[in-house]
Amino acid sequence: MEGGSRGARRRGCTFQRDDFFPEESFKSWGNYGKALRATPSRFKDRVMTRSKDETELVEMKGRSNYEMKKTLSSWDLVWFGIGAVVGSGIFVITGLEARDAAGPAVVLSYIVSGVSALLSVFCYTEFAVEIPVAGGSFAYLRVELGDFVAFIAAGNILLEYVIGGAAISRSWTSYFATLCNKHPDDFRIVVHNMNPDYGHLDPIAVVALIAIATLAMFSTKGSSIFNNIATIIHSLVLVFIIVAGFIKANPSNLTPFAPFGARGVFKASAVLFFAYMGFDAVSTMAEETKNPARDIPIGLVGSMTITTLVYCLLALTLCLVQSYKDIDVDAPFSVAFNAVGWSWAKYIVALGALKGMTTVLLVTIVGESRYLTHIARTHMMPPWFGHVDDKTGTPMNATIAMLTATAVIAFFTSFRVLSNLLSISTLLIFMLVAVALLVRRYYSSGVTTKENQVKLVACLVLIMGSSCGISAYWAKSDGFVGYAICVPLWILGTGGLCFGVPMAKQPKRWGVPLVPWLPTLSIFINIFLLGSIDVDSYIRFGVWTALLLVYYALVGLHASYDTAKEFESKNNTKEVDKELNEAEQGVQSEQTT
Repeated sequence: MEGGSRGARRRGCTFQRDDFFPEESFKSWGNYGKALRATPSRFKDRVMTRSKDETELVEMKGRSNYEMKKTLSSWDLVWFGIGAVVGSGIFVITGLEARDAAGPAVVLSYIVSGVSALLSVFCYTEFAVEIPVAGGSFAYLRVELGDFVAFIAAGNILLEYVIGGAAISRSWTSYFATLCNKHPDDFRIVVHNMNPDYGHLDPIAVVALIAIATLAMFSTKGSSIFNNIATIIHSLVLVFIIVAGFIKANPSNLTPFAPFGARGVFKASAVLFFAYMGFDAVSTMAEETKNPARDIPIGLVGSMTITTLVYCLLALTLCLVQSYKDIDVDAPFSVAFNAVGWSWAKYIVALGALKGMTTVLLVTIVGESRYLTHIARTHMMPPWFGHVDDKTGTPMNATIAMLTATAVIAFFTSFRVLSNLLSISTLLIFMLVAVALLVRRYYSSGVTTKENQVKLVACLVLIMGSSCGISAYWAKSDGFVGYAICVPLWILGTGGLCFGVPMAKQPKRWGVPLVPWLPTLSIFINIFLLGSIDVDSYIRFGVWTALLLVYYALVGLHASYDTAKEFESKNNTKEVDKELNEAEQGVQSEQTT
């Protein structure tokens, strides 16, 4: 044991080649050449291979050498959930979407996004209870949809967290400026000959990230205590905003209620999904939860329900206090109170916003580092990132790596560019998790017949195809013919799954209700909202995905393939040894008799 500890400690603090690429394919250039030539067969193997619950729960965790400390309760998860979500949306993009996309109907946009997020929460909760590991949706997709899909999702998960952290940290600077009675650009370095989306350099955002990441690196329980205290203070400020807002309310500001029409409502919903980013970080804390079967459902479902209600009340308050045309994009609530003569209130709002965004950043950094840790356990990313520090019980290497990436993007990139790209990644992952849940319930190797496998695939194609059709038709047409075709197809696909394909698996501890209807509704809403994202964001998303595929073909595929085959070889050796021992015991028993 002592030797193993020393080895793990060395791997956590050194930068030797084997810390990053210990696999056989990278031992020499000759080996690497052979690996590249075998890319097609290896790719087929990884696409067709699905992980197992036990592998994620035992073998993957063992690759970090030290276990994460189980210190979190359901109360901690509720506060983490609220702290992770409330702040990023309501204080960051509500003003932007109310002014430019939805008007006062931004309240409805929050309801649409909240319903979709709640459906995704149900799917996440079942997985987190059944597979309580740090990998979150990456681990769930590896088990149900295979390594390749999990890797594409993993890249977008990491992108989601990096961009989310960068966007929130830049908004942190905006509210800090309000608190100091300054303009945000007073704290930024403006480079006039650069594109304005990238030329407002933000050192304050970087300092905030470093300070919060330091806390996250040294104690998960300490982070939880800080989050609980900060979230309680933040909640008091939210109550003040709602009460004060209704006191200064002017109902005429709600007219017109939906100046941009229904399209504006759904367009804003797609971007406002950013506001609900964070709850999936709570699922990554399952490995550090004392009683996952009890604590995770309470933490996830409870925090999301509270969050949706708070968002709707706060969005309504903002639109009652100030006309949507006059809302300030950088600090909407502070400026709104200043506009109605309560200039002193903007300081309370700014302080509350800073508290809220601080907890969001904290949970973001905690969540993203745990995702990277579990991805590194599979060797899709270098295993150096999977090290868990023996003293703190936290993934220090992964935290430092994600902090660095987030800080670089936060320093250069404007919030507007970040928020739309983030929503694509978030919606895609939520959709894939819902698909994975359906596969988990309706497919089991050796149990599901070929006929039922074909039915399952056909139903999934109908559900996803009809959802894409509705989304595309909504974006391009004001008619109803497309809906008359696609909606019945969606119902046919879901009904066929419900009545035509027998369930292969039932959850052992906690399960999503009304399967398959709730997961398929989640798939539909996520795809529908994806259709409202602008083209430029899809171009950036396409570039990122192309980079992921290049990395996977050159590195990730071969590293994870070698690791998986090594694991299979060890398991086969153990089984052979077990059979030999049993045979020897049988022979000895016969000789004795």
